[in-house]
Amino acid sequence: MTIGLTYDLRQDYLDAGYSEEQTAEFDSPDTIAAIEKALIVMGHESRRIGNVKSLVLRLAAGERWELVFNICEGMFGLGREAQVPALLDAYQIPYTFSGPLVLALTLDKALTKRVVRSLGVATPDFAVVAAKEDIDAVDLAFPLFAKPLAEGTGLGINARSKIDSRRQLTAICCELLEKFKQPVLVETYLPGREFTVGIVGSGNAAEVVGVMEVFLRAEAEANAYSYVNKENFQELVQYSLAPEDAAGPCRDVALRTWRGLGCLDAGRVDLKMDGNGAVNFIEVNPLAGLHPEHSDLPIICSLVGIPFQTLMERIMASAGRRARP
Repeated sequence: MTIGLTYDLRQDYLDAGYSEEQTAEFDSPDTIAAIEKALIVMGHESRRIGNVKSLVLRLAAGERWELVFNICEGMFGLGREAQVPALLDAYQIPYTFSGPLVLALTLDKALTKRVVRSLGVATPDFAVVAAKEDIDAVDLAFPLFAKPLAEGTGLGINARSKIDSRRQLTAICCELLEKFKQPVLVETYLPGREFTVGIVGSGNAAEVVGVMEVFLRAEAEANAYSYVNKENFQELVQYSLAPEDAAGPCRDVALRTWRGLGCLDAGRVDLKMDGNGAVNFIEVNPLAGLHPEHSDLPIICSLVGIPFQTLMERIMASAGRRARP
């Protein structure tokens, strides 16, 4: 099978003048090479395409592929993750991972929480601050937690994200509104244990490959699995498989969320316990990072003895069912 590869190469954006933080979600050459190698081992022919603008040019030139392996995060707009799948749908080219509807929905953390809550899944109470004038209307008990509405990789999250007063709420929301040019999600702070759940497959065939508990070391930024903690996870974070008493409820919540949202092929669901030990939905990542050593989904797989090649084969098997005529 001829497989096109769509991706955002971090160095391309750094060379264009964007910062390390602005490009945090984008991929390294190591990730692209690892994906390509895995596809070739499976007997596929790999063709690198690049980002959404490169895809537009290649499609306009008449190039086509039997399937596209898509890991494009996009750079601009709240629908940026949906741009590549939407283009591929228009040209009837199948691709890996979720489609534009799911990717547009799940990038908006508040809309996702509303849908997840309708599925009967617990999630912290929340408010959306779209402008400074909205801050006074936030009617939630402290402590609270604030983060950008539509970012990943811990962007906009640090030790100050946990908020204990109205004055702090105003200051943090104003900072985030100014820096990220998007609404702020404010939610009830959950003090309990933190988990991320790896899932492979679609619909009823989706299954949890592992439940990983996230521990912040003493020297880590406090209160959150933040951007700094994620970027420096080798020194600041400890990962381990969750014990079964926690893993069982996490698996249940993650699968109900994954299937209810219609996510495809592979990804992660992030969860946290409240003060009573109940598992709550935090967010879902249907376009999870795939660096074999640094990304959470491959890390989860390594903890349970699933090699990166096997993960890739399972992703392709799931996506391949949609590629068949």
